[in-house]
Amino acid sequence: MADKEDIAKKIEEVKADVAEKVAEVKEKVEEAREDVSEKIAEATEDAKEKFAKAGKKSKKHIEEVKAEMERQARKLERAAEEAAGDKPKGAKPVTRPRIERRGKKYQEAAKLVEKGKVYTLKDAIELAIKTNPAKFDAALEAHVRLGVDPRQADQNIRTTLVLPNGNGKTVRVAVFAPADVCKAAKAAGADIAEDEEFLKQLEKGTIDFDVLISTPQYMPKLGKFARVLGPKGLMPNPKAGTVTMDVEKAVKEAKAGKVEYRVDKQSIVHIGLGKVSFGADKLLENANAFFDSLKAQKPASIKGSFVKSVYITTTMGPSIEIENLYN
Repeated sequence: MADKEDIAKKIEEVKADVAEKVAEVKEKVEEAREDVSEKIAEATEDAKEKFAKAGKKSKKHIEEVKAEMERQARKLERAAEEAAGDKPKGAKPVTRPRIERRGKKYQEAAKLVEKGKVYTLKDAIELAIKTNPAKFDAALEAHVRLGVDPRQADQNIRTTLVLPNGNGKTVRVAVFAPADVCKAAKAAGADIAEDEEFLKQLEKGTIDFDVLISTPQYMPKLGKFARVLGPKGLMPNPKAGTVTMDVEKAVKEAKAGKVEYRVDKQSIVHIGLGKVSFGADKLLENANAFFDSLKAQKPASIKGSFVKSVYITTTMGPSIEIENLYN
């Protein structure tokens, strides 16, 4: 009996504590609401005074003032509810892992790549071809993170190379040069080779080429089209080999699979090495040519590691880390 009486007393004490806390919370809520009401009244008076001075009394203006006051009132009410703890909080959203948000084909392909394993270049290329989930002839891409600062002029890497087996793309080459140079460019395989007629096409906004090659003396004429060609990456540049006196050679290289790569703001180089249909041997040959070219671009001012990490992937496939042998 004594135990039951003790339990009953404890229950009554707990009930009293709960009732006291509930009363305190209600009191805080009432205080918060009174503060909100006072602030609304003050805001209303300020608004009235402000718009009275402005002398605007149109119907549309009065409706705008009323809508703004209602918005401010709702904002203050929400702040009061949050301060008093009166507003119920929803459940924490559940975020699924990134792999689960991918497609089924990608998930199946990703299972073939061992987590934490670093592959050799040859093995990585073979695995990338195997894990390609796309139905089309996807490209093999290399993504290399460098230890450079692109803001420094000597570390802003930008160059070109001719891939031994090409990049699998059909490139339309345009040449803007004197008439005699245009004839030689046409013979070398240029799709467009014109003089003044080319400028007329640019003025109309007609851009049906992938690479534009020009001679140095003709570059000033392209100046007014820099805002159009520049963002598309089509403006001729000496570093890219598209401003040259040997136009015939530049056309042949562009048609043979000459590619340009440069470091981006995040210090990463992205490049396409060819199509999956090339096969592992040709892709490996292209990859080796790219990494040889990249090593030759190492700035003398770099003290630490030049290449920090290397990944390859197909267009829609999982990324594969390869061993870093390129410093």
